[in-house]
Amino acid sequence: MPIASTFTRLALSGALSLAMLGSAQAQDDVRIGFIVKKPEQAWFINEQEAATQLGEEKGFSVVRLGGEDGQEVLSAIDNLNSQGAQGFVICPPDVRLGPAIMNRANQYGMKVVTVDDRFVGSDGEPMEDVPHLGMSGYKIGQQVGNAIAEEMEARGWDPQEVAALRITNYELPTAKERTDGATDALTEWGFPEDNIFDAPQQNTDTSSAFSAASPVISKRGDFEHWIIYALNEESVLGGVRATEQYGLAAEDVIGVGINGSGAAFAEFSRSNPTGFHGTVAVSSTAHGRQTADNLYQWITEGEKPPANTETSGTLMTRDNWEEVRADLGL
Repeated sequence: MPIASTFTRLALSGALSLAMLGSAQAQDDVRIGFIVKKPEQAWFINEQEAATQLGEEKGFSVVRLGGEDGQEVLSAIDNLNSQGAQGFVICPPDVRLGPAIMNRANQYGMKVVTVDDRFVGSDGEPMEDVPHLGMSGYKIGQQVGNAIAEEMEARGWDPQEVAALRITNYELPTAKERTDGATDALTEWGFPEDNIFDAPQQNTDTSSAFSAASPVISKRGDFEHWIIYALNEESVLGGVRATEQYGLAAEDVIGVGINGSGAAFAEFSRSNPTGFHGTVAVSSTAHGRQTADNLYQWITEGEKPPANTETSGTLMTRDNWEEVRADLGL
């Protein structure tokens, strides 16, 4: 064999080996961020833990950060850049921050995937160029409304004599989609629209919902039966706690939330049933794993995730919560 040909083969072989080593090294060095708007809530804890576990399985690292307002999010992105992160998954505190977040991410060459809440642009429309994974808020809301309607039927309640507490947060499109879906399902079933009373909350946690619900229940003391729905189970629990404060018995309240997290598990585990009837459970664990995996594949393989992926929910009640929890890996 000619010497030149041998050298050529050796050179190509060496180059290929270096390329493969570089590719493996690149994957080993992958670091992503996972930024959530409420790091203390069980849903987001589960998401971040699931992403971290996947990273341990696949050989990439996950930096878990909170971003409860725009400034915290931008600081978190700066933090990730200083740590060499190639991208991040984010549930934004305000979907309207999308353009500002993407501007900062693009400055650093980071890839971005949104989870749960989707960015909207300056035109108020979803930012289609940013991959998203979340629930269909409206369909999940319909499941809530249908679950409440079925339970009212089972209890023999006359809807004309029932008050609905709708705990709202219309600044968050996802929240509005969920409560709109529940409202439409209830009114289609025959629930009177005049019996639906709004309780606007300033935040999305239990204490904020309790503060919003209390004056509404106090003002409408002529109703003996109440149904409660909101964007998540923490908010529904705030409404349930408010009914308890005003002396309503558990059998006179039907509250159905959304998520399927520690807040619901704790409620179902209580020895005495409360007005918290159930929750439409979605796997926060699956959300965390899938978005982290989507981002990892995008970084290492160049495969951009789908523009929008929607997940569904399963009704979880005191009777089946342990089984549903196991099935969904919560």
